[in-house]
Amino acid sequence: MAIGPHDRGDWLLENLVVLAAAALLVATRRVFAFSNFSYLLIAIFLALHAVGAHYTYSLTPFGDWLAASFGLSRNPYDRLVHFAFGLLLAYPLHEMGRRILHVHGGWSYALAAIAILALSSVYEIVESWAARIVDPELGQAFLGTQGDEWDAQKDMTLAVVGAAIALASSALYRARSGREPWLWLRGRTRPGLP
Repeated sequence: MAIGPHDRGDWLLENLVVLAAAALLVATRRVFAFSNFSYLLIAIFLALHAVGAHYTYSLTPFGDWLAASFGLSRNPYDRLVHFAFGLLLAYPLHEMGRRILHVHGGWSYALAAIAILALSSVYEIVESWAARIVDPELGQAFLGTQGDEWDAQKDMTLAVVGAAIALASSALYRARSGREPWLWLRGRTRPGLP
């Protein structure tokens, strides 16, 4: 998606976090390997982010289509990706909590939801600092507030709502089947989740 992005400076800023996350995943793959299901969820989120970074979040064609279809005053792609952050990354964080920290039961779900909120809030804070430090004009494209002074709070709320849906679905699936959701994909089963 780096071929002809709408705003190359914004694209670079947006992808610094992605590059750091990808480097961390590669560096830790021998110590901790996610299930294939978690890698799939992470890949879907990164694809959604790549589209937003390519067009800038406030100018994505899909977001424009959503705004026109539902009579919205702003392009909602930014909010969609924040919701997807919680929905798609809560389960990998839950998996990490269970396998690395050995947190089980309801606490493993709570820890994942808290981690989503913490990561979302840290991202919003770093995003605002970067916008002020790097280039205030570019910062508006990077922040993608589209005139909404409560944009950061709404983004964090959507991430937590997405996480709640993902974790509740995971807990329900596990309660009904006695298995982790990622096993249906026949992903990694070693080490198993207790």
